[in-house]
Amino acid sequence: MAFNKDSVSGTIKVALIVCVVCSIFISSAAVILKPFQVENKILDRNMNILIAAGMYDPALNSQAEISSLFAAFTPRVVDLNSGSFMTDEQLSELGIDVQSYDDRAVLSDPDYSDALPEEDDIADLKRRVRYATVYLVEAADGSLQNIVLPVSGYGLWGTMYGYLALEGDGNTVTGIGFYDHKETPGLGGEITNPRWKALWPGKQIFDANSEVALRVVKGNGSGVYEIDGLAGASLTTRGVGNLIQFWMGPNGFGPFLANVKQG
Repeated sequence: MAFNKDSVSGTIKVALIVCVVCSIFISSAAVILKPFQVENKILDRNMNILIAAGMYDPALNSQAEISSLFAAFTPRVVDLNSGSFMTDEQLSELGIDVQSYDDRAVLSDPDYSDALPEEDDIADLKRRVRYATVYLVEAADGSLQNIVLPVSGYGLWGTMYGYLALEGDGNTVTGIGFYDHKETPGLGGEITNPRWKALWPGKQIFDANSEVALRVVKGNGSGVYEIDGLAGASLTTRGVGNLIQFWMGPNGFGPFLANVKQG
């Protein structure tokens, strides 16, 4: 039956038809683009891990080239409470796929994360995952060459997310990189400045007593345990220092790195 599109009911019907057509189009586009979005997310993750480890070549931009470089890494899921690698059986029981597991995506899920007591939450995270993915590079003899760990902590305006890369000794820093943050450009945003990141390689995480000794200090740092602070960004500087203290400590990757040192 024809209707008068200039009437109130006709206008409503036309609007409804347009809404239905648009919703179908948007839903179809979301379904079609989903695999590409997942692929790009993984590609971006791999690139940021390579950057933190000092293995990224800016001249390589294609997915195949980045994937080829990243093939040197083996992802493993670690139980942060025990510091041990998860077995295939444990991963299967938890429904975790090593290749696609997203630590951040499960942060609010009580089956995969825990609320942090205020006295332990020095990085102001509120919650911490129980299982975290680490990325390893092994030598031909099976010894560890590089370890890349996900790290996060609150800065000035929000949580900073990045990767900290260590040598196979689980103590010497190879590099650091932040891929998601809300810090002020030109101030706290300098955490992504290559000149500041160049200060990290060669620094030591733990002292002779296996205590977390690495600090981000106000002004110029010296020795193997200090990193220069960011001028005019004291809260961001403190936030980076706090995330190092947390994630290298007993509530973060401390137990895992202790196991690494013991072989």
